[in-house]
Amino acid sequence: MNVKWLRRLKVGDQPFQTREETAKYTDLMPDGSARQFTFLMGVKSVITTPSARQVLEGRGFREIGGLAWSGHGRIARVEVSLDGGRRWQAAALDGPVQRRALTRFRFPWVWSGQEAILQSRAIDDAGNVQPTRAELVERDGRNSVYHYNAIQSWQVASNGEVTNVHV
Repeated sequence: MNVKWLRRLKVGDQPFQTREETAKYTDLMPDGSARQFTFLMGVKSVITTPSARQVLEGRGFREIGGLAWSGHGRIARVEVSLDGGRRWQAAALDGPVQRRALTRFRFPWVWSGQEAILQSRAIDDAGNVQPTRAELVERDGRNSVYHYNAIQSWQVASNGEVTNVHV
């Protein structure tokens, strides 16, 4: 299903201005201008455990885990919030931590059985900090969708159900 055959490869040092490049990697900015060729990935992290549709079975120790990456360099640190971004704590990075590569992180957590909003934010070695959704919309507007890198929030309900929420 959806098999593609490579017939030739053409290498260039500039964008080719193809339909896929211009239609799919162009972001309309808040001032009405267009940012073309959104190829560079901003700093990003996401918690993968626990995440959507998982259910925590009973209170107790959990390890929050996830991935972080940046198109600008190496991940310098990842922070985790258990309260929707009010307080942040450093997570451990699993090595090797390399430039422009996925970096695993982990954070120990003892779940009390009460509702929690889990978030992670990454900071790279160039000083870029993963933005909140509000910061991203303020900077790039609502039509900038390629390489969306805002902080992801997971709500853990008191019954253990994990869902995606916008904070």
